[in-house]
Amino acid sequence: MTFISLEFVAFFLVVVGIYFFLPYRARILFLLAASLFFYAYWNATYLILLLITVMTDYTASRLLAATPREKIGRRRFVLGVSIATNLGILFTFKYFNFFADSFIAALNGLGIPADPVVLQVLLPVGISFYTFQSMSYTIDVYRGDLEAERDPLRLLTFVAFFPQLVAGPIERATNLLPQFREMYRFDEGRIVEGLRYILWGAFKKMVIADRLALYVNAVYNDVGSYTGAPLIIATVFFAFQVYCDFSGYSDIAIGTARILGFRLMDNFRQPYVSKSLGEFWRRWHISLSSWFRDYLYIPLGGNRKGFRRTLVNIMIIFLVSGLWHGASWTFVIWGGIHGLGIVVENLSQRARAGRKPLLPPLGRWAVTFVVVCLAWVFFRANSLSDAGYILANLLNFTDTNIYAPFAGGVLRPVQEFWLSVGLIGFLFVWDFLDDTRQTHNQLLHTRPAFRWAMYYALGAFCLFALVYGSTGQEFIYFQF
Repeated sequence: MTFISLEFVAFFLVVVGIYFFLPYRARILFLLAASLFFYAYWNATYLILLLITVMTDYTASRLLAATPREKIGRRRFVLGVSIATNLGILFTFKYFNFFADSFIAALNGLGIPADPVVLQVLLPVGISFYTFQSMSYTIDVYRGDLEAERDPLRLLTFVAFFPQLVAGPIERATNLLPQFREMYRFDEGRIVEGLRYILWGAFKKMVIADRLALYVNAVYNDVGSYTGAPLIIATVFFAFQVYCDFSGYSDIAIGTARILGFRLMDNFRQPYVSKSLGEFWRRWHISLSSWFRDYLYIPLGGNRKGFRRTLVNIMIIFLVSGLWHGASWTFVIWGGIHGLGIVVENLSQRARAGRKPLLPPLGRWAVTFVVVCLAWVFFRANSLSDAGYILANLLNFTDTNIYAPFAGGVLRPVQEFWLSVGLIGFLFVWDFLDDTRQTHNQLLHTRPAFRWAMYYALGAFCLFALVYGSTGQEFIYFQF
């Protein structure tokens, strides 16, 4: 059951229809039951992993609350067991085969024969997201930033909360957990606000991301058939596909939670207007980048142990971030490119301290966008060899048929292509204006006729995509 499905619409209508008629304690139990059902819809067996994760962290937090702060060794042991259990589950189901294959390949490369060892397990949906969310709760309790939750059902509801369970945002207990103690009433303004988020997220996913996916999949799943322009276009299209796909999910998650009364953190803030990679990561997947900052970068020393150590710490968090996204060297390289880029930016800023940047704002934006797109090649490529082929043939302009990859679209290939370009242009202009002039907020104060015309237009596009079959792609970040 995904957000873009009739099953979810029916599920959410039932949840909302019952939720506001229940007393407080019953609401928590109902939300928990709905969230567990939502997750079990994919694979009920993996509910066991979710329950083990939460109960481990609940037990650890209660032990930490009962252990005096001067007992540092005991507290560290409890935290270590909690983190080891969380990461152990994540490693087993997501990374064991990757590291085993890499180790076997290294042995074979040294002339040492070794047979592959493979675990026949499926990757549980959303395991990277809920593991990090649950771990951050225990770490916050250990640090004294949060009191240990006494009610295990409330903690389980916080981790399993269905709007953001599968693909984030990765919420902090300090923000979301206290909200489960509130009694929210049915509020028409909040319902409209939530529906507005849902509509915008559905438009980005169904109309833009899924349309671009037709072109991207055609090229990246058969890279040897293309050179030059189609490879460049597919890479740029993927940059906007993954943005619309993931931010669309986040918008729908924020909207569904808002209807129920909860406020989730913003996960994106117009990332493609960034003029540096550092700025890009302050705008892209904010819940993850801030998680790595608070729970890895700062504990490693952050920028407090000298400039060289700062650069090393930056590389570490981006390599780990790449690995978080997927058990493949392509993701590690993707993270490494971003880490190396930010290291170069730091070196440049240090060398040019007090002087103007080398490039004007437009130039800095262009360089940032190009580097981000080149890194996306590794993120999307099916293998390292595919990524190498793409990079080697980006400037080989022997293939001039830029419309062919859209052969499977609803419209004629040329129409699909220019419609896609127009939608990207619309999104880019909207993000630019929203970043500089808060266009989204201004829209709320325009005349109702204009505002509702926008809503109907977005809804009509979504309906067209649904009826004529140009949607249906699974959310990209479900695989993480």
